This record gives sequence, structure tokens and C-alpha cells, in this order.
Amino acid sequence: MNTLKRSVVGWALALVSGLACAQNSLDNPDWVEEKGPPAPAFSVAKVLPLEMPNFVTVKVGIDPNTIYVGNDGIVRYVAVMTNSTGTSNAVYEGIRCLTGEVKTYARAGSNGIWSPVSTPVWRDLLDNLGSQHARMFSRQAACSVRVVVNKPDIIKALQTGTKPGTQKIDNPS
Repeated sequence: MNTLKRSVVGWALALVSGLACAQNSLDNPDWVEEKGPPAPAFSVAKVLPLEMPNFVTVKVGIDPNTIYVGNDGIVRYVAVMTNSTGTSNAVYEGIRCLTGEVKTYARAGSNGIWSPVSTPVWRDLLDNLGSQHARMFSRQAACSVRVVVNKPDIIKALQTGTKPGTQKIDNPS
């Protein structure tokens, strides 16, 4: 009976995984972006820092409380940029790991009030427009080889500086 239960559970997990992959695959013409949550409140004090290239002079972090991993394969989050004078701005964005794209949904100035982007569009993470933060976040925490990482693993990667999928397993049994 124990073997039968394991077999059924394994089959069910494989089926669910297969359905999720099919829903978010590049060859799925039926893929649609779900209506994500509105731009969330964020905390400048609670951001987890991103490692940025040396030429970036602002400090960039992700507020872990704003991370949302949707069923559509998009990781939504708030990135906070703080300059040398302490002034902060934020962006509410989504990364589609599968296609390597980012979309900005809203921006907030130093007053913390969100201004929605009138017509948000997907752009390549390698696009040099704007900041490098989305690409760095995708590489450091949100995506693992074009696959979305779950929220706890994203937060752990930001906290430890260890890329998702490379964390040491303490107890392999």
C-alpha cells in the first residue's frame, strides 16, 4: 500500500508539473498574463540588496514582502533604488523568466506614491534601457535557467547571496 501511495503521489506531481510547464512554455499559444495584484506598499528599510555592477552608483534592493509568483510564470516585485543622498524611488515590475523579459507596471517617487505605467510593455532583460536591476534580480534570485523560482527560495537567495538551485542541502535524506 505504501508503494501504491508513493506511485499515485508521484504520478499526480508529474501531471501537475507537466500542466504547469505546458501553461508557461514558449510554444503555448494560449498563454496569457494574469491580472497581477496592484502595486503593493513597500518598505525601504526591509529591502534585501542586489549585487549591482560597479558602474551603478545607486543601491538597489528588493522588498521581500512584495514578491509575488503568479500562476502565469511571472515574478512580480518592488525594487527600491536609493541614491547617495538617501533619496529612494521604486518600481513595481514583473519578470517572465521563460522569455527573459521584464515589464514595469508602476513607479513611485521619493513620496512613495505609485504612478501606474499607462501602457506597460514587455522588454528584453538584456535591453540597456533603464537600470540593470531587473536583469540582476533575475540572475541572482528570481529565475533559474529560465524557470521561475518560488518565493521562499527567491528570498533565501537574496539573503544568502546564493543562486537558486545551488543551495546546499543540509540533510539529503
